[in-house]
Amino acid sequence: MLRISLTLLFVFLFLIIGTPILGIEWILGKINRQSSDLRQLRMVQWAFRVVLFLCGTKVTVIGEERVPKDAPVLYIGNHKSYFDTVITYARCPRLTGYVAKNNIKDIPLLSTWMKRLHCLFINRDDVKEALKTILAGIDNIKNGISMCIFPEGTRNQTDESMLPFKEGSFKMAEKTGCAIIPMAISNSAEILENHFPRVKSTHVILEYGEPIYPKQLDKETRKRLGNYCQGVIQEMLDRNQALI
Repeated sequence: MLRISLTLLFVFLFLIIGTPILGIEWILGKINRQSSDLRQLRMVQWAFRVVLFLCGTKVTVIGEERVPKDAPVLYIGNHKSYFDTVITYARCPRLTGYVAKNNIKDIPLLSTWMKRLHCLFINRDDVKEALKTILAGIDNIKNGISMCIFPEGTRNQTDESMLPFKEGSFKMAEKTGCAIIPMAISNSAEILENHFPRVKSTHVILEYGEPIYPKQLDKETRKRLGNYCQGVIQEMLDRNQALI
């Protein structure tokens, strides 16, 4: 219980101490929004790395050189743990907004940080509202901000490797022409979910696949883009099982 206690204490202190910094950055953002955004991104990435350290999480990263650094992308990945966001966001090379469940918007301080970092909140029970979120993500990418979404739509708590990918998740790439970066995250549920509430020292594998450009795929593959991308991630998960 010591690991989770230290982690929760650190997160609480970061959110409290960071609130005045958000105010300062809001003012500085009026002068140079991009520089302010980047500073806030690096602050949160530092905090996430501390969280992983406190939790005793070792991350082996494969294929990070495949991620384009000069253009926004759409990250997609399998989703087994709350820590999937912590693990992946800590490594984003440029401004990146994550698509999160709508109920997170009601969490004080956390939602404020997320909004400042271009994160979006999606209500999958309301088709019109979900569409608005996807359109906002398209605008972010057009403005040079990468996006990340977990196409299963929720954290997978089953024994299956992945839940079926929701095709609507890929509209942000289809409409902007940006690269899709598949991410295979192995063993992240062993940090917390598989033995909640205990946090366990864990080895996680994060692999980035080759960029996928929807416009370069044949017509039939584009029709089932979600299924195609899921297959790519599954291959990486299967291959990396031996490394855990």
